[in-house]
Amino acid sequence: MNRAYVSGIRFAFLTVVIFTCFVVLLGRLIHLHLVEGEKLARIVEQNRERFLDIKARRGNIVDRRGNLMATTQAVYEIGVDPQSVNPEDMVRAPELAAVLGLDPELVWEKFEQKLRTVDTPSGPEIRNVRWVELADAVDEKTYDEVMALGIRAVYGNRKYERVYPSEGLAAHVLGFVNKEETPVSGVERFCDFYLAGQDGWRKSEKDGRRRELVQFSSREVDPRDGLNVELTIDLNIQHKVEQEIAKLVDEYQPKGVAVIVSEVATGQILALANYPTFDPNEFWRFPIENHRNRAVTDIYEPGSTFKIVPAAGALNEDLVTADQLFDCGQATVNYKGRTLRLPSDHHPLEELSVTEIVIKSSNRGAALLGLELEEERLYEYSKRFGFGEPTGFPLDLEENGILHPVNRWDGLTITRLPMGHAISATPMQVHFAMSAIANGGVLMKPQIVRQVFDNNGEVVVQYSPDAKSRVVSSYTATQITQMLAGVVGENGTARRASIENYGVAGKTGTTQKIVDGRYSRQHHVGSFVGFFPQSNPRLVITVVVDEPELKGVGYGGVVAAPVFKNIAEHCIQYLGIPPEPENQMMAFTEGAR
Repeated sequence: MNRAYVSGIRFAFLTVVIFTCFVVLLGRLIHLHLVEGEKLARIVEQNRERFLDIKARRGNIVDRRGNLMATTQAVYEIGVDPQSVNPEDMVRAPELAAVLGLDPELVWEKFEQKLRTVDTPSGPEIRNVRWVELADAVDEKTYDEVMALGIRAVYGNRKYERVYPSEGLAAHVLGFVNKEETPVSGVERFCDFYLAGQDGWRKSEKDGRRRELVQFSSREVDPRDGLNVELTIDLNIQHKVEQEIAKLVDEYQPKGVAVIVSEVATGQILALANYPTFDPNEFWRFPIENHRNRAVTDIYEPGSTFKIVPAAGALNEDLVTADQLFDCGQATVNYKGRTLRLPSDHHPLEELSVTEIVIKSSNRGAALLGLELEEERLYEYSKRFGFGEPTGFPLDLEENGILHPVNRWDGLTITRLPMGHAISATPMQVHFAMSAIANGGVLMKPQIVRQVFDNNGEVVVQYSPDAKSRVVSSYTATQITQMLAGVVGENGTARRASIENYGVAGKTGTTQKIVDGRYSRQHHVGSFVGFFPQSNPRLVITVVVDEPELKGVGYGGVVAAPVFKNIAEHCIQYLGIPPEPENQMMAFTEGAR
């Protein structure tokens, strides 16, 4: 029997190799458990645990009569996990494509998209793809049809989508929520604290195929849906306003239009619309300038609509009487030891009473009233009526307008400011200045939100009318109202705003725009702001038309006054505002005297 020969060198080499392997394995185990143990355990825990956000439903926005203006509907994002796709799933891909309205080739391509390249600090890495989107914003019915196909690798995530049922109606009031679910403007942004609600979440575990194990759900916090907001807007009146704007645009192709309708006593805005506008459902399809709420962001020289300020101020200070005469034929006047050149009128005028100055819209007459007030009081009454500062309208970025302090006035300001030059204002400022006259001399703060309520109808927050200050006495306001009623009369500049059996008080404005540093004869802003009924004012309506295209001048009495009349007549019928008896209007007239 022969003994087997074993080489010592080979045995030693083999022993060293085996020992080295054990040392490497032992070192790797020590590194994984002691050096990277905490990190790897955290990764495993993260892969095992799943935190799922449960979105809260955003609250509704309704008008003053409960009509839905903005709501939220549930939609689903449909996707596929390519790592879980089976051969039988590939066969059903055409059925899935038909339900989602997709090309079958595209669905097959996404089913097979199992890997992707990711740039990392150490270089490109190839990773598994766990989710590929097939369709976004799918409704619940379509989602149920997809689930009925039984393709395990295909599933959906529910989310909420903001919807505006009336499309572009009251777009600048509502604003919109963008694709990132961020409120951008309007009521959506102003009331986001109430509308947004509070998202919930659920913590659970996943198996090796990243499927949720509901039985291991350890904690869940339910979402709290947002509250609902009721506006002061009336959709019926809003619709009429936007109809009239559309007609105006068709006829005159203006650069811009702003219309405001509000209640006299409360300051609640019943309608606010601008042109150009947009659809908040598809806000991205419109130029960004269409999103601008011109009623509060655009400023212009108010022109003759501002003449109520010097007239009311002079009357309120007992510097003049309604019947006092002024020589409006003179071109210059001596004032504090210097000669001032007065502005010209469109037609030569002689002696006019204060009442006639307002009715005939005399620039020289307004300048003479401003001189009666002098600089400090003219500036003070301009501030009282709300010019040069925000009205308090809560939506968007409201402009202050331009009203220079007296120490910045030049030699012409004292005669140009009373006629509505050397000052700039927003349509909202002009609107509420006139509203103060209609409201017996009290300036109101604009109100757009009435209340906030929950899904049970319980009121959470109530917004009450807010009177800012008394501008002039009620007697002065009554005197100015009577003068403004004459503006709409046979001899006034706003005859087209008159309404049968209703007293209307208002003021036209026609302003030359400044182009290249000079007043242009081709570019005008025509406006009319008025209220009715004269003896017991209910509504104030402002119409501002920027650069209407027509032969001649775009006078406010031509382009804006008819729009006022059409909206007012609709409101009379819709709100049931009774006509004014003739003796009641006469009594009001006598009271003003």
